[in-house]
Amino acid sequence: MKRYIAKRLLQLIPILLGITLFSFLLMNTGTADVIDVMENNTGSALSEEEKNALREDLGLDRPLLLQYVIWLGKTVRGDMGESFVSGQPVSAMFVSKLPATIGLMITSILLTVFLSVPLGILSAVRQNRVTDYLIRFFSFVGNSLPNFFVSLLLIWFFSLKFKLLPVMGNNAGWKSVILPTLTLALSMASRYTRQVRATVLEELNKDYVQGARARGIGEKRILYFSVLRASMLTIATLLALSIGSLLGGTAIVESIFMWDGVGKMAVDAITMRDYPVIQVYVIWMAVIYVCVNLFTDMIYHYLDPRIRLGREDG
Repeated sequence: MKRYIAKRLLQLIPILLGITLFSFLLMNTGTADVIDVMENNTGSALSEEEKNALREDLGLDRPLLLQYVIWLGKTVRGDMGESFVSGQPVSAMFVSKLPATIGLMITSILLTVFLSVPLGILSAVRQNRVTDYLIRFFSFVGNSLPNFFVSLLLIWFFSLKFKLLPVMGNNAGWKSVILPTLTLALSMASRYTRQVRATVLEELNKDYVQGARARGIGEKRILYFSVLRASMLTIATLLALSIGSLLGGTAIVESIFMWDGVGKMAVDAITMRDYPVIQVYVIWMAVIYVCVNLFTDMIYHYLDPRIRLGREDG
């Protein structure tokens, strides 16, 4: 197992380098000049001499590949540059926004599991009955609605109509997290309920379940101790993918609810062309997804004894 993890980590290094290089080249080969962007964002007026001097100080007069090598070296040492807008260190900005995104991710994952796993199991057990049809219908509707539309509906219902929850921001304590959590969890729970249902149905139709029934074992015992255990691979995969998407892909929801997290920071940076912040967000997304994939493979190894990753790669 240790050899497999080490080999996977070595394989991830060129992937991360390729992602950072590609994103760096894309952002630095555009038509907009970095110095002009900084000038517009700060509201200052610079002469051509001052602009040229600033380009030289920032190393923008050097070849693009050399700029990337210098930037990568600083990034590895923890120096991710300074924001073009605020002038603050990007690493400090990122660290300050990260707890809000992680907190939103945890609450959304917990609510998703609380909704999708029981509903998926119930839908499978009650296959082709009224309960199954209702769960499938609402999961289809929930999966079809985009997050921004769900968020607007929740704001109108809970905040504007009944005035139960704050509209936006994360300064109202535990009430602030309810609406963004519901927005993210409803969509994921709708999607994962159908997948949990399909997995449980597949397991219920296998021979070992028929054999257990023939031996007189109760349905609940078969469901909880055999079927659910066999279904854990799918559930673990779904959770891992959810963690990756929530840590990196909550930008729209965070922007709508003014949730001061990493996603909102990235949207603001894109709007104002704050390239150092955008680059850090790209790195964050890449690291999250490669780590989630590695973690998922490790879970597979422990949950399914038929998978021998270490032996196959050895």
